[in-house]
Amino acid sequence: MADNRSSEPPLLEVNNLFTHFDTPRGIAHAVDGVSFTLERGRTLGIVGESGSGKSVLSRTIIDILAKDGSVLHEGEILFEGRDLRQLPEKEMREIRGREIAMVFQDPMSSLNPVKKIGKQITEVLTKRLGMTKHGANQRAAELIDSVGIPDAEQQLTRFPMHLSGGMRQRVAIAIAMACEPKLLIADEPTTALDVTIQAQILDLLREQQRERNMSVILITHNLGIVSGYTDDVAVMYAGRIAERCSTDELIAHPRMPYTEALMNSAPALADPPHTRLNAIPGLPPNLLNVPAGCRFHARCPYVQDKCKSDMPELLAEDNPDHTFACWHPLANSKAGEATSGSAQQ
Repeated sequence: MADNRSSEPPLLEVNNLFTHFDTPRGIAHAVDGVSFTLERGRTLGIVGESGSGKSVLSRTIIDILAKDGSVLHEGEILFEGRDLRQLPEKEMREIRGREIAMVFQDPMSSLNPVKKIGKQITEVLTKRLGMTKHGANQRAAELIDSVGIPDAEQQLTRFPMHLSGGMRQRVAIAIAMACEPKLLIADEPTTALDVTIQAQILDLLREQQRERNMSVILITHNLGIVSGYTDDVAVMYAGRIAERCSTDELIAHPRMPYTEALMNSAPALADPPHTRLNAIPGLPPNLLNVPAGCRFHARCPYVQDKCKSDMPELLAEDNPDHTFACWHPLANSKAGEATSGSAQQ
């Protein structure tokens, strides 16, 4: 994607964020010291296997996790300079949906199955923006039309159950766009859809972003999706960021062995049907009992003794904008070969 970096302060800045869950079996380290920035108009991909902390991170940002004392937080979430974690709940509710919107993996988790599509959109417009009923009805039809749903007027009278999965996701995007948010978080928005519909939804998100100069966080387990639709990437593993840089840089020069493993396990469009995927050996660590050292060491083909005992920090080597947490990173010139030296002495 084109470089559209701005000289303005970042829209979102996450600093040393922790989200832990107090469970009967112990503390689960779901998000463990995550930091990143997101500039206006750019798309950040957050990629990793299931259980890596991606979705918990997104829900922490918009503050929709349980508030019963079982969730433990530390760190800062600065949105336009305001620390969201310090805001009163009433003020956070105003930001959530209006300035920061979210599209979930399953649109039925955010759509009311017994309420017509039009009613669900107009409620957002009247309650959030104070629009009249007539104005909200007109705007709802415009929003439905803008996300590529034909016969907008007719579709507004239907219930979610009458729509296909792809159409439901388009409706969810229309609702998310209703208040013209500055930041959209899309959490695995295409996972339940077939390949053709996936591409349509991703194209739609990119179109909506460009029209509004909106920032986007795209959460996915698929590096193939990230490569075509994001400007920057953060690779997460076991609650931590393992590698972070521009998307083009990551695809050309992955430095973290986990990133390489994700790339090798992604299906290719040219693969014939029923091609066996290259699964990453082993399983992610138990977040109730995270291992010492690099959290990927039990699955890493380049593991050495230091990897098992010392936690590597997220640092840069020859490119200050490309950081990775690895004692023995892949060679910069050729992914797949571990360097004989170390980026972190």
